[in-house]
Amino acid sequence: MVIDTHKCVGCKDCVVACKTENSVPEGYCRDWITEEARGAFPTIQLELRSERCNHCENPPCVHCCPTGASHVHEPGGVVLVTHEKCIGCKACLGACPYDARFINPEGYADKCTFCIHRVEKGLDPACVSVCPTHCMTFGDIDDPLSKVNQLLASRRHHTLLPEAGTKPKIYYLT
Repeated sequence: MVIDTHKCVGCKDCVVACKTENSVPEGYCRDWITEEARGAFPTIQLELRSERCNHCENPPCVHCCPTGASHVHEPGGVVLVTHEKCIGCKACLGACPYDARFINPEGYADKCTFCIHRVEKGLDPACVSVCPTHCMTFGDIDDPLSKVNQLLASRRHHTLLPEAGTKPKIYYLT
């Protein structure tokens, strides 16, 4: 996923779409908006970001899961949780440097799934499909002709906490 921080206005339509599409319980969320201010007056810069699970290439949440409930779905590399296998131990919550998981009131770890149920039907994740500014682009990063690759080749970008070594798959255009 590529997110253009110059286009995001922090409207939270992505948050509402995710909650609705995935029946996320009241008081919880799988994605959120972060505001980050950098610099000092008069050259301060504000970055608005839609954040969620980064579906890491090296996911610590998967490596620490004692039951295998947290796993990488193939094809595509989406990090998922099999609810029936999860014992709610919270090891994955502690391992995630992005604070992208929560314990669902039903007792299992929950998180963004990139709306895999939609993606497998050829649709975009709900957050991408409703964004009024079209700041989010979803696609196959391994395809050199994909829109996500074209965006990354054309603009400066960053990931969150690259020093964590997780190799996140969400990129923020700057």
